[in-house]
Amino acid sequence: MMQHFLEVFRGAEAICIPSSSCVAMIRDHYPKMAAASGDASLKRAVKNLLPRLFEFTELLVDKLEVTDVGAFFPHTVALHPSCHSLRSLKLGDRPARLLGSVRGLTLVDLPEAEECCGFGGTFAVKNADVSAAMLSDKVRCLLNSGAEICAAVDNSCLMHIGGALSRQRAGMRVMHLAEILASRDSRGVV
Repeated sequence: MMQHFLEVFRGAEAICIPSSSCVAMIRDHYPKMAAASGDASLKRAVKNLLPRLFEFTELLVDKLEVTDVGAFFPHTVALHPSCHSLRSLKLGDRPARLLGSVRGLTLVDLPEAEECCGFGGTFAVKNADVSAAMLSDKVRCLLNSGAEICAAVDNSCLMHIGGALSRQRAGMRVMHLAEILASRDSRGVV
């Protein structure tokens, strides 16, 4: 899969991935996998790819130097910073800066924001009870925030949180940050 990815994106000027966990996987593991292969051309291909690889908010804020994309989204939003966005990519305030430029949007503090939602890929399967308890804590914090929308930069977190909110009929939606930035009307329709 790594070789296929490298081949497909060999000539790309920039590669934008709207998932901090996917970007983290490529940045953390491709160099190790290439080194373990002993193939010098594979190591070179990875080395050439990494500077062109951006998580969505990195591309906008760092590469394009854009924080205001002209979005309009008159809703109350809580930002869930995913583990990979915090701990691996260290995205910092990039997602919040982008949301802060959206007209009509009210960004509210999320209690215990830096706590994991409990998904973590296979973690949720292998440790279902722990994952469910972590998710319960995250949902409680989200509901206590008073937000209408939970935003994040990882679809895996949004799927996990969204499933719990839906099962509880909580009335809160989940949206990827890119969906909010693409919004232009009062209903939040992209």
